[in-house]
Amino acid sequence: MIRNVGFRTVKLYKHRHSSICKRVKQVTDKIEIFPGTTVCSISNDRYGFACSNPAKSDMDVFKFTDYDCIGFDLDNTLLRYNVTNLVCIEYEMLARFLVEIRGYNRNLLKPLTDDDLDFMQKGLLLDLERGNLLRMSPDGVIRRACHGTCLLNMDQIREIYPEQKSEITDIFCHDVMATWGGPLSEKVRSLLDYFDIVASLAFARIVDALDEEHGSSLDRYNVWPDILAGLFYMFSREHFQSSKGIFGHIKRNPEKYLLKCSSNTISWLKEIKKMSATFLLTGSNADYVNFTASYALGEDWQSLFDIVICFAKKPGFFINNRPFFDVINNNETNTPSQDLKRGEMYSQGNWNKLLEFLAHITGKTNQQCLYVGDNLIQDIYVPNAFAHCDTLVVIEEQMSEGMLQQALTHPDEKILNSRFWGSYFCLKDSTINVDSLWGHLIKKHAKLCIPDISLVTQKSLEEPIPCFDKDGKLYRGYYPAIPLTIKQQLNRLSRPAWKDKKRTFKTKYAQQRQQEGLAAVEKILESRNTTKDETTKNEDK
Repeated sequence: MIRNVGFRTVKLYKHRHSSICKRVKQVTDKIEIFPGTTVCSISNDRYGFACSNPAKSDMDVFKFTDYDCIGFDLDNTLLRYNVTNLVCIEYEMLARFLVEIRGYNRNLLKPLTDDDLDFMQKGLLLDLERGNLLRMSPDGVIRRACHGTCLLNMDQIREIYPEQKSEITDIFCHDVMATWGGPLSEKVRSLLDYFDIVASLAFARIVDALDEEHGSSLDRYNVWPDILAGLFYMFSREHFQSSKGIFGHIKRNPEKYLLKCSSNTISWLKEIKKMSATFLLTGSNADYVNFTASYALGEDWQSLFDIVICFAKKPGFFINNRPFFDVINNNETNTPSQDLKRGEMYSQGNWNKLLEFLAHITGKTNQQCLYVGDNLIQDIYVPNAFAHCDTLVVIEEQMSEGMLQQALTHPDEKILNSRFWGSYFCLKDSTINVDSLWGHLIKKHAKLCIPDISLVTQKSLEEPIPCFDKDGKLYRGYYPAIPLTIKQQLNRLSRPAWKDKKRTFKTKYAQQRQQEGLAAVEKILESRNTTKDETTKNEDK
């Protein structure tokens, strides 16, 4: 039987296919498979993945040439940061604000250790009232949790969250936008990128300090408003001109915090613009955008895009109907824009009006649009679920955790990877559902997941790349290869049951032999002690 798997012809003989089916059945008979979970085997092909169900010849593929309009986020997408330096200065500034302005314990000012860096992870969910940090599977089950910095065992988790669930986490997993604003946003908070990741450690340290001060856990914690105020202070857009907050540090030492794009990436953006209408859509203010884009992309950066939208207030940009405002000398004016013009920069705005503008360039009303970003809610989930725009996500953890048959490494892996929490993409303690909540959203709402934009710039725009399927079940959309952490988890789940039994038997046999050996040693020692005691008695006589 011949099947086409990712542009690679693989021959599967009948007896071989039958054997595979039996092995998969053994696995699925032993474990419960949640909706959205696929038990797979890993191959050594160039895409690092092959499903146990042979791929169809018409498998989904991604091509840049399929899109009439292509948009990009700036921060952590086209513009990469030195994450370690960025996170360290962010935490220092947040801690000083909380201690000096809000009066919190000075223990917050302790220098960051390797364990502190390991504790922080993108994607953690804060249970603000209970003082807990959570990791969940897509079905809302809490798989790992901390109270402050103290890891909770499963019994403790179930005591706090019956059946490892709560109403608020169920709501969040069902619709991650449900807690974005309103009363629910005062109960939980998701930390989505390298700008708010430091809030996890600050929150945990404050909870620890309050518990120590009161001698026990509090019934309710109310520290998040102060942390949020600190984040607002650090990233206030008014601070760029006065060189305060994070912006002041970046302005004074851009080479310490910002990374420049390669000439290949800049050339690739020029080729994209020849083929499609292009736009830059970022949440950063115009003055900061001009500063960072000039550093990363060159002084002529604005010519790479047909239009630039700053301070877009995502994810609301894709849902609401805010007006666009003119930008003059990198400052937002109070004048609503009447007509968008090619080559100009604007502030705020909305998706529908941007589409109207892009239609004038493409000459099409039913445009195929792609947006490339890093924030899984603002840039991926909402554009795809609400604006019906295809998305490509940039997740640097894909490189830091390692990829199948790839020698690429990440200089900031010490802070991107977490031994404490496990993989960003899959669950460390799970024996049932391999995907984390964020791994699930990637597969369901993105076409591709890449660790660095430069990796796709090396390919021809016409070259097809296998992508995630519409059902969000398969893993082939990880480019250039699947993360090693997912591969290891899938291998463990797809291991035949007889191997586990054999391993269990060997383990028990080894333990039995060890116990027998220890018992023999104890007898020898006991015999020696008895002989020694008798000798001592005889000498005393």
